[in-house]
Amino acid sequence: MGAATVGRERCSSDRLAGWNERLLTDYLDLVADESGDDIAIVHHWYRDGARLTLTFADLRARVGRIAAGLTRLGIERGDVVSVQLPNWWHLIAVHLACLRIGAVTNPLMPIFRERELSFMLRLAESKVVIIPKLFRDTDHEELIQRVRPSLPALRHVVVVGGKGPNSFEQVLLGGAAEALPLFAERRPSPDDVVQLLYTSGTTGEPKGVQHTTRTLMSNVLPSIDRLGLTKSDPIFCPTPLAHQLGFIIGVIAPIVLGSPAVLQDVWNPQVAPERIRENRVTFATGATPFLADLVEECTRNGGAGPLTGFLSAGAPIPRALVKRAREDAGFRVLSAYGMTENILVSATRPDDHEQKVYETDGYPTVGLQLRVVDEQGHELPSGTAGRLMTRGTSTFVGYLKRPELYNVDEDGWFETGDLARLDQDGYVTITGRLKDVVIRGGENIPVVEIENVLYRHPGVRQVAIVAMKDARLGERPCAFVVLKPGCSLAFTELRDFLKESGVARSYWPERLEIVETMPMTATGKIQKFVLRDMADRLSST
Repeated sequence: MGAATVGRERCSSDRLAGWNERLLTDYLDLVADESGDDIAIVHHWYRDGARLTLTFADLRARVGRIAAGLTRLGIERGDVVSVQLPNWWHLIAVHLACLRIGAVTNPLMPIFRERELSFMLRLAESKVVIIPKLFRDTDHEELIQRVRPSLPALRHVVVVGGKGPNSFEQVLLGGAAEALPLFAERRPSPDDVVQLLYTSGTTGEPKGVQHTTRTLMSNVLPSIDRLGLTKSDPIFCPTPLAHQLGFIIGVIAPIVLGSPAVLQDVWNPQVAPERIRENRVTFATGATPFLADLVEECTRNGGAGPLTGFLSAGAPIPRALVKRAREDAGFRVLSAYGMTENILVSATRPDDHEQKVYETDGYPTVGLQLRVVDEQGHELPSGTAGRLMTRGTSTFVGYLKRPELYNVDEDGWFETGDLARLDQDGYVTITGRLKDVVIRGGENIPVVEIENVLYRHPGVRQVAIVAMKDARLGERPCAFVVLKPGCSLAFTELRDFLKESGVARSYWPERLEIVETMPMTATGKIQKFVLRDMADRLSST
């Protein structure tokens, strides 16, 4: 193979070829009309073990009431509705309701705290935010009230499980049913923005990635075919629905297929096999730690029952784990690479040799091309690592209010910020990152943001956060700090400072190394590759 450019298959995806510009609500209506009594969502609450089952007819009815309720709150076409919920049925229903009235869904991770929420909600000018009352010992209603003075556009806080007049149950489920003329009038086009999802980068603040029905569906439909999914495949999605992978596999794909989405709000590997068996789950997805935990638990307890496939992304998959999943747990692993901007960029096929699973991150999704280039933009031959670029139908349409950051060239190529190589068969392997992030268990940690917070500590002169290898989570953040003269900093003090600064706990460094000086380039930049080598040595001790 010559220059390393692959992909953009002629529309081998029958679903994509026959899409006909349907919205996700059109798929909901089709399955509700034809198979309304079929199960749409099985929702498991970890806290009390409760279980809720919704049919597609149930779901459509609730979506109609939620959509009408949002219009009563003053939501207009193009307005942003932010949803900070765990993997609960409400998130799926709210996204469908927003589609009914032409609003934009903005899923937010439940781990976000004051600092992240104040920035994200202010940038989006969200008119409504939907939150849980309590989740994992956090009072989210109290949390949002602390940041509300900085959010002039925010009109309503709707609380799932709330007791007052702002409860989800009263505000969005307690009113009149759907109003069909209104929904027809508000119906978005396939090119209207319908999803706003924040991603971390090197700019020191999150970026709001905007997707349309066209960009989402042009990725989801061929991905369904790539993964071999059918209506007979209940999908278990422990990965957060507020991540792009969770959103397309846990929210969109089950409705397109007319298959059940099985939700678990808190990952617990001890109960996951039970959820899989009782709901006859055949397919699941999550980052490598989810996979490792599931294989371990299933190996100890007699396999994974009906589960046949697990899509894993976000970190390399150890060869031994792929083998154990097949031989001991009884299911096949598929590896994948994706990003918020381009969704599922690549994935292996169910019939691929296992070597492709643990040595690559898959083959480009139908509708996408990949190429690897050097620093001057020249294409590199297969097998040579360089900068990875993508082009295709699922490329996002821009960063909210940051058009200058839309790094898509005149030929449509997007700079991913990742380093990769393409093998002679066209499979991609991610080899490193240009982006300054740490990926902990599939979760991007925006190190520039956290560094900026730590620079405000009175004892910190310099700080750099890098990835430290970890067998289970892939990477953990390690902070290297140069102190000001006469100052000291304990690890517990560093974490307390981040807590007081309102930083999400999962973003906190998990190791602190005090150094006398930072390794620097001739131009005065910190050489993070040197620190990463130091962190790798620390992780092995």
